[in-house]
Amino acid sequence: MKNELNFSLIAKQYSDENEAYKFLEGIRWESGIVCPHCESMGANFIEPENGNRKTSTGKVTFRRIWRCENCKKQFSVLVGTIFEDSRIPLSKWLLAIHELNSDKNGISSCELGRKLGITQKSAWFMAQRIRFAMAHTGLEKKLTGNVEVDETYIGGLEKYKHQDKRTEGNQGRSTKTKTPVFSAMERGGSVYSRSMKTISSKNIREVLRERVDREAVLYTDTLPVYNRVGQEFKQHETVDHNAGEYVRSNAYTNTAEGYFSQLKRSLSGTFHHVSAKHLDRYLAEFDYRYNTRKDKDGERTKEAIKRTAGKRLTYRQSKSNRGECLV
Repeated sequence: MKNELNFSLIAKQYSDENEAYKFLEGIRWESGIVCPHCESMGANFIEPENGNRKTSTGKVTFRRIWRCENCKKQFSVLVGTIFEDSRIPLSKWLLAIHELNSDKNGISSCELGRKLGITQKSAWFMAQRIRFAMAHTGLEKKLTGNVEVDETYIGGLEKYKHQDKRTEGNQGRSTKTKTPVFSAMERGGSVYSRSMKTISSKNIREVLRERVDREAVLYTDTLPVYNRVGQEFKQHETVDHNAGEYVRSNAYTNTAEGYFSQLKRSLSGTFHHVSAKHLDRYLAEFDYRYNTRKDKDGERTKEAIKRTAGKRLTYRQSKSNRGECLV
């Protein structure tokens, strides 16, 4: 595309379903059409009769159908993506993906539903599918260089529990109403976040071994869970927050704490209610936007669209567990 992808361009040019399909085909099949059934290249477009294509129920559909030259099966660009089997027009999916990528605070399902003219329930499910596509693939390059490692707790305060500003930080670590979140952040680079049942040496070691290069220098607070695993890396520096120490030369975790601050403000201010079951998908959304922060909104949106292939999330899988709200 000659013009930069933005909300106005999507709304005007791709509100037409036929154009929306062509747009998605151009992104997903940049190097040529690939059959989702046999994964061979080469397919022929099936022209609709009388200019209109109809479903088995007789309704007109704008879906563009292809026939594989190898296995002879028919398919569309939606097969094997988060859009498959969705009754929501593809153009609205494209608008929704752009919305989730253009606002650093995210967008609530209520607001997304109003903008797209669909129900809140449908908008919520769309957003969950898009977040599922944004999730870490496990194939990313390991974090290296200077890596800050920190943990926080997402959720509300315990009811009827006395709050004292002098001890508010310790009370905020209660897991009765909160879920621990662990993040490893490469300074000037990417971040990886994950929710945990408990913050333990075993859990921390598992994530660090998987996501951080052994030649990295770790910067943490003095929480004992970091002591042993820190010895497995090139260097491990700590800052003692309990003693009022937050920066000592190059040792600090301020970058990670700033990320947590933005995350908490957004979860509380935008979404209001996030359950423990779905927290990892929200973390994936915020990680993705942070890791592509140097890209323009259009570039970030295109990359998110590319990630929609090969991922499916059914409503049964995504259905919310009532009574598990954290914020």
